[in-house]
Amino acid sequence: MNSPQQKPGYEAVDALLASAVEPEPLPPAEQRRALRESLGLSRAQVATALGVGPSTVGGWENGRDPAGEVRGKYAYFLDAARSRLQETQAAQTRPCVLCGGPATDEVEGFPQHLDPQECARHTTPQDPVRPEPEPRSEPELQPEPEAEAGPEPQPKPQPKTKPAPQPQRRTIQRPTPVRKQLTGQAAPEAELIGRAVEKALAEHGGDVEAATAQLVRKAIPDAMALLDACRTGGRYDVIAHPWVPDILRKQSARGSDSIWEARPKWTRPELPPGAHEVTALDINGAYLSALKTHLPIGQLEHSSGFEHDRRRAGVHLITPPDWHHDPYLPNPLGNRDEAGPLWVTEPTLRLLLRLSGPKYGLCAPPEIHESFTSGATENLLEKFRAALRDARERAIEAEDETTVEYVKAMYSKFVSTMGESNYNRELYRPDWMHLIRSQAFANLWMKALRAHEQGLAVVRVMGTDELHVTGDWRRVFDEGRGVLEVKVKDVYTVGTDADAAEAELNEELPDA
Repeated sequence: MNSPQQKPGYEAVDALLASAVEPEPLPPAEQRRALRESLGLSRAQVATALGVGPSTVGGWENGRDPAGEVRGKYAYFLDAARSRLQETQAAQTRPCVLCGGPATDEVEGFPQHLDPQECARHTTPQDPVRPEPEPRSEPELQPEPEAEAGPEPQPKPQPKTKPAPQPQRRTIQRPTPVRKQLTGQAAPEAELIGRAVEKALAEHGGDVEAATAQLVRKAIPDAMALLDACRTGGRYDVIAHPWVPDILRKQSARGSDSIWEARPKWTRPELPPGAHEVTALDINGAYLSALKTHLPIGQLEHSSGFEHDRRRAGVHLITPPDWHHDPYLPNPLGNRDEAGPLWVTEPTLRLLLRLSGPKYGLCAPPEIHESFTSGATENLLEKFRAALRDARERAIEAEDETTVEYVKAMYSKFVSTMGESNYNRELYRPDWMHLIRSQAFANLWMKALRAHEQGLAVVRVMGTDELHVTGDWRRVFDEGRGVLEVKVKDVYTVGTDADAAEAELNEELPDA
């Protein structure tokens, strides 16, 4: 019996089967959205590139698969996104300053895990557990008291920060006492920072790298000791572990709580045709400035209703307003594709209320459903912030990078570890952590608005301290290292002159 392939008239069928190709493989649906967001792209941007609607991309990210030619394009995009993400992570991964494990996020320039549970995963059983702090009779940044007489205690062995041979290590033969650099008009508490730096330099024979590494490792207990000094005589006890509602507790060991911090991750969808020089600006001391925010003093109390009491602070369940300015300004809520109510912090709510007011009129007011708040003050950490700011500014003036790095580690780790963390047992205020972070994001957003209002084109807004703009930014922002100034992080070009020529040609061509 003849097979079908041997019968006449089946050649066309054979050719069709031979030309058939397997559909392009796609990653699981839950990975598709993560790959898109890893590049800071919105659904609308991907949809425009693929020639489909944003809702279609949303369907693909929820489990539906594309077909035909667009499937190949989508598979190509996802594969390229994965490759680029792997390259970026390989280039950016550095050891976390808290646990030593690989970290891709940064806080004020220090690689850190934003989730304390990530630190716990990389903490080995041999890691020493810091004991509960003992009451201090007076503030002191050094964990061990200085002996006035007798033999010097043997310092704990310090891990080498670099394997370079000893002759190549940078040393200071006669270190300049930092205490002298921090005198004058500096707050008395800033003297504690100077003494700690002076002692570390002396212990390491003027070796700047070794002293800096030791100070960064001690940043958390030293920051708490400085906070104690700054709160002497204060009316409120900030070292406390009050009850917190379930929305501020992690739902699983590796999960997150229910609070949305509105972290910006936005890239301008489109610029005018032509080549544009973009300047990436670095906002100095973002978390240091964010310490000045409305913090709840006592235990959070539940309330419902639409009124906002400016004398209180906390977290709020809101239905956010629609945002129609994404082509040139990021959404104040950050990258959030899901619609509906969400829990936001006090700084985010106040930012939305401000933008909905008569001065800006950029959106409708948010609808408040319920809140967890307490009586609040904006100056709870002001003395602490001022001491860190004074020490930082004087160190910059004296070109004392050891103190600069030490202070940066103190305030960035202070913010990062006041939630559920094994590295700061004295302070458990996840609400404060969310509020301070959100205040940094809100401050960055207002700088983007200022740039836009002054005629600059905002190209990108990322994290706590990254603002990319085109135009003469120096007439809008002061350049420098102060907390009210900005630094240039990078300068690059987007677009080409050919784009402008093509656009001009299209304008001149008559309609068909």
